[in-house]
Amino acid sequence: QLKFVESGGGLVQPGGSLRLSCAMSGFGSGYYAIGWFRQAPGKEREGVACISHSGGGTSYGDSVKDRFTISENNAKNLIYLQMNNLKPEDTAVYSCAIKRYRDCDLSPRLYNNWGQGTQVTVSS
Repeated sequence: QLKFVESGGGLVQPGGSLRLSCAMSGFGSGYYAIGWFRQAPGKEREGVACISHSGGGTSYGDSVKDRFTISENNAKNLIYLQMNNLKPEDTAVYSCAIKRYRDCDLSPRLYNNWGQGTQVTVSS
């Protein structure tokens, strides 16, 4: 069964950096994309970044462009989210999930097999 486990969250000051990891297991092969999403209390889930598996294509939400970078390590089945210049409004639970086909679309409704998430808190 396909499963995602996120890690790397924590408390960081504004302007700081964190790298999140998403470990994927139970998947054989195919064409897909992996997305990072976040959800803050009282808000809808928001698409943060997406990467097309083995194709290299990426997509970012407007609020994180030029600050966040998504990447993958296929040998280790890991997907990373490097987050720089963090702001208080980045505070949320960050989760990863998978969608069919390689096209990067940040609509949460297209994704499945959501992980439990990791908490990121940006505060001084």
